[in-house]
Amino acid sequence: MRPLALLLLVACGAARHPDPVGAPTVVQHANGHDAARAFTDGDRADVEATLAAQAAAWNRGDLDGFMDKYARTDRLVFTSGGKIRRGWQATYDAFRTKYVTAPGTMGTLTFDVLQVDPAGADGCIVLGRWTLVSGAHPATGLFSVVLERQAGGWRVIHDHTSADP
Repeated sequence: MRPLALLLLVACGAARHPDPVGAPTVVQHANGHDAARAFTDGDRADVEATLAAQAAAWNRGDLDGFMDKYARTDRLVFTSGGKIRRGWQATYDAFRTKYVTAPGTMGTLTFDVLQVDPAGADGCIVLGRWTLVSGAHPATGLFSVVLERQAGGWRVIHDHTSADP
């Protein structure tokens, strides 16, 4: 009887804890069947497309389009220039203050994605280089962003950007 009780305790305890990081997420399809979902090559392509859409919006001078790929949440963290900003609005305001001083001052932005590492089925960490030419603040540097799969697609929830010395 004791081994059965121990087995039940272990099973019940495991059922209360979330899946470990990197474990497949169980999703239920419309047909009612459960299926494990993992981060795929298609997800990697979607993440890279998300960053490409950000750069394209920036290069059109469309700050709102650029910011659309950031999660609209107070949980958003943006770290740059030795400052930590929390929340979508604070991040938006920082970009607007520095880069949108007059039409055409945003410059041309490119991202070079160096690495995409899954963080479970619905998240990833991207390491890359950014280059901003022309505009009021030309520079280059590194970035690491955490993206989360949300209902509207992949969104940045944490951005750490640094400029080269």
